[in-house]
Amino acid sequence: MRWTEIVSVLSKYGLAGWLSRFNIEFISDRIKNADGEVLAKATQAKRIRSALTELGPTFIKFGQLLSTRPDLIGAELAGELTKLQSQAPADPFEYVKDIIEAEQGEPLEELFLEFEPKPFASASIGQAHLAKISRDNAWLGDDPGSEEEVVEVVVKVRHRGIERAVETDLDILAGLAQLAERLDDFKNYQPTKIVAEMSRTMRRELDFERELNNIRQFRTIFADKQEIEIPEPFGRLSGTRMLTMRLLDGVSLDCYQSEACPVDASDLAQRGANLYLEMIFQHGFYHADPHPGNMLVMSDGAIGLVDFGMVGRISERLREDIESMLMAIVNEDVPMLTTLIKRVGRCPSDLNESELANDVADFVGQYSTQVASRFDMGSALNDFVELVRRYNIVLPGEASMLIKTLVSLEGTGRLLSPEFSLMEIMKPFQRMLVIKRLSPARQARKMRRFYLELERLVEKLPQRVSNILEQVQTGSFDIKLDHRRLGPTANRLVMGLMTSALFLGSSLMLSFKVPPLIFPGSGPLGIQDLSVLGMMGCIASLIMGLRLAWSIRKSGNLDQN
Repeated sequence: MRWTEIVSVLSKYGLAGWLSRFNIEFISDRIKNADGEVLAKATQAKRIRSALTELGPTFIKFGQLLSTRPDLIGAELAGELTKLQSQAPADPFEYVKDIIEAEQGEPLEELFLEFEPKPFASASIGQAHLAKISRDNAWLGDDPGSEEEVVEVVVKVRHRGIERAVETDLDILAGLAQLAERLDDFKNYQPTKIVAEMSRTMRRELDFERELNNIRQFRTIFADKQEIEIPEPFGRLSGTRMLTMRLLDGVSLDCYQSEACPVDASDLAQRGANLYLEMIFQHGFYHADPHPGNMLVMSDGAIGLVDFGMVGRISERLREDIESMLMAIVNEDVPMLTTLIKRVGRCPSDLNESELANDVADFVGQYSTQVASRFDMGSALNDFVELVRRYNIVLPGEASMLIKTLVSLEGTGRLLSPEFSLMEIMKPFQRMLVIKRLSPARQARKMRRFYLELERLVEKLPQRVSNILEQVQTGSFDIKLDHRRLGPTANRLVMGLMTSALFLGSSLMLSFKVPPLIFPGSGPLGIQDLSVLGMMGCIASLIMGLRLAWSIRKSGNLDQN
């Protein structure tokens, strides 16, 4: 049973974390991961990555998506989860053939001139095959003007039973998240919200038609750019469970280590960064996984992009806020940056704004004075994420994905050229942002948006005011007050009143010698005419008082201001 398997793996890695606190080597050395590494000596982030790897493709994909939310899980764990590799056993060719024929309603032999039965890659969701198609029917592709008769393509096919497996694992994850909410070690990670958000993303990635639409949108945006190559998709040979696109004949981005690279590595890094910054700040739609495996160098020096399952979108309002943040850092405007952080993120009710402002001032002071050519964008973004996470400020998902993309982009650029500086390349874009902010077209859009919101407010306001006045007139106007943590306080207050009342009543019974009595007339130590009920009441009130004092002391609110 899947539940049993998951609980067993999580127990093993959790036990390893518990044993790491003690020096019990003869036991802890026996608990190892699949690679033979001793778990008790590994960090918590590494144990989480190993556990996800052992649990299989669904959990690996979940971990990869989780790595895009460093504001929720922290930069250390997010960095560790980026090392997850989506490798899965390939399905037999017979199943692949059945899927393709079920999707297209035609025999595979009539759809493809050649089809390689053995896949050249197999990830968590699907596997990829090489094939060839004919251009005799020009409507096959999105570019019917091509004169090629035979086209080499890549066909991605979804794994057998992956939908059912993903749904089962996501249901289990939702249950585990609810349990994790009760544990102090995981409460700050907000597991229920994380699982809900990542589940939506994973279900979208199961649909290859979404990736097809992403590719088409990128090709439309960069139709006139020669510096970037986007694979041509073939909508006729694509569907929910399969995706067909042209094979990009390029070499991997790490080609600078060999003689196969046709261009200078430093120039390549700069052009790639410019393309990504254009996607982000001009179009608000970008390829969200810029690691070397997804970027190719074509024979003419163009940069080819593959794998469009994960893309980022930025709304115009969020883009304006991000631009304002960059300008606030450059201008060392701490109050403005603090205000923008609170506006972009979701802040807790008990946010300490003065301490936040002090930490923002330290952050700005550390990075605003650095020379652009030596500015470490990755460290700055990671420090920023840790700053907002320290105050439990949750950034929107699109902002977190953008931060992760920029960190990955700088890492890829540094891989190509050690002197690469993303901040240096962003200088022209910063000037462009200032010009755009002052442009009449942008001001007109903002005024139009403001007018539409004002119009909606004016339209609804009279009706809302009328409803409130009507409720006041009829006496049905209620104000709901939510008293947080008032229950325990009220219970203790009632308990204290009962204890004092019981003690007072019992003391009176002892004073007035209410029968039944013990030691009538005379007794040991001069005790006589002792009321049994009064004595029992005093003992009960003493026990209740001690219990009340212990509960208050345990909560930490006995002697604190």
